Amino acid sequence: MHPTDHSSRTSAGVLTTLEADGVTFGVQHFGDTAAPLVLLAGGTTMLSWPDELCEALARGGRHVVRYDLRDSGASTTVAPDAPTYTLRDLAADAAALARRLDDRPAHLAGIGVGGMVAQVATLDHPDAFSALTLAGTRPVAPGPVDDDLPDHDAATMDRRFSVPLPDWSDRAAVAEFAAAGAETLGNDPAAARATAERVFDRTPGTEPAVHMANQLGMVFATLDCTPRWRERLPELAIPALVVHGRRDPFFPVGNGEALAREIPGARLLVLEDAATAIPGTACDEVAAAMLTL
Repeated sequence: MHPTDHSSRTSAGVLTTLEADGVTFGVQHFGDTAAPLVLLAGGTTMLSWPDELCEALARGGRHVVRYDLRDSGASTTVAPDAPTYTLRDLAADAAALARRLDDRPAHLAGIGVGGMVAQVATLDHPDAFSALTLAGTRPVAPGPVDDDLPDHDAATMDRRFSVPLPDWSDRAAVAEFAAAGAETLGNDPAAARATAERVFDRTPGTEPAVHMANQLGMVFATLDCTPRWRERLPELAIPALVVHGRRDPFFPVGNGEALAREIPGARLLVLEDAATAIPGTACDEVAAAMLTL
């Protein structure tokens, strides 16, 4: 592992920042002996990957590194109303970070919208990655969906997006908003509330309202990626695992099934009781599957 600066140790791992290609990333390390297993975040910073999963992977002998995308957590932020990068830039970030961590190719994992980034990263930078795990994602960018892919559950989305946004500077309001959203999506509200509080508490600076708005800007405003990558998935020549919740209303399970069909040799693991998040009760099962890659 290359040396990093500004490190601190928590009960779950080592928190630090690392610069790659001019971007500063907030990262957390679990274990340190093997080639990296890089966990690419969804829309809630690195904490979209549960602690239990990171720890299980580290116990399995992996050097696990979860990190914040641009505009989230401790990573570089920009004005939320003027993002200057795309999904393809986020994919390049993943490759730059993997190379900065170790000279050996990394196992890359992406969850939710981070799974879209991970697909593009492995296609655009094949030398940087040795394996791919995709959790709760789909093979196309946000926007019009292909006819053979199930779209978001309309009733669930109506309920989710009819709730007014919170005051992003109010910790309790942000946590309650996250818990209500998790309940609507079929996830654990208590776990979502605790994660939102942790995200809020590790937001740097004195203006969390601006910073947390940046996170929404990253998720909803910067994900256009052209040309399409779905047609390129058969080019992937690395071991791949697709993990998907049976009860996922945001990216219904047919999206994971399509990914597993189109990536050569990919294994599909369906979590029967999961929605969009990986529940703590499934972490050992998911880790065991990832450790086979």
